[in-house]
Amino acid sequence: MSSASARSTTAALTERDFAYCRAWLFEATAIDLPDHKRSLVESRLIKRLQARGLDSYGEYFRLIEREDEAAERQLCRDLLTTNETSFFREPKHFDFLRTRVLPARLSERPFRVWSAASSSGEEPYTIAMELGEHLGLDAPWEVLGSDISARVLDTARRATYSMARANLPRGYLEKYCLKGIADQAGLVRIQRRLRARVRFASIPLHVELPSIGPFDVVFLRNVLIYFTLATRQQVLRRIEPLIAPNGYLFVSHSESLQGLQHGLTAVQPSIYRKPT
Repeated sequence: MSSASARSTTAALTERDFAYCRAWLFEATAIDLPDHKRSLVESRLIKRLQARGLDSYGEYFRLIEREDEAAERQLCRDLLTTNETSFFREPKHFDFLRTRVLPARLSERPFRVWSAASSSGEEPYTIAMELGEHLGLDAPWEVLGSDISARVLDTARRATYSMARANLPRGYLEKYCLKGIADQAGLVRIQRRLRARVRFASIPLHVELPSIGPFDVVFLRNVLIYFTLATRQQVLRRIEPLIAPNGYLFVSHSESLQGLQHGLTAVQPSIYRKPT
């Protein structure tokens, strides 16, 4: 079918097609799609079938196997791995960062934080706002945001969000954001000075990591739940050496390191510290 012949389709995702999709995504990202995600796969990919003029998901999966369809493979991967995020999501972590971690900072070296599943940027920019507020914009600190989705990283670098999504404290909104006007009305953009302190990179967690440490805090939230137990162990084994002594690891409140081997100490639910 020609990609120019976009049309509506009522294709259904068969068990065989879903099994193929699960295996393909696991090989590409180590993400393990559970059975109940079948409808999500169907809904997220249906527009790609329509755009490419295809009648079935099987045709689509055969399409992305083609050597000349690298861009479509990336788009498919992005659609299946993009997850919900927001500013100040799970606020107790930022309370802990603000009241426990930052006041105890002793080292003169730059304070470094890694948002290891940064999605469209709300988490790393939230971290940057807290560091700017409590360490100052002239202090030596930096934030790294990483993800495997090129699409969400592009969004993060643009640093522009709808006002409805920018659920920020009023003082932070006024201090660290610019309100859009004219054709940008209803949007906010992170101010340049704060944007300059945050960099983004594509870093898959299921393979050996680049030499990017050490970090005083690593946010690894809402990602471990998508991996098998074996992959979680491998990811933790790679990340733990990148945490500085006395540094912290934050996972989601719906996650824990139970059943995993590590040398971290539980401080409170979802927060771990690396001993000196």
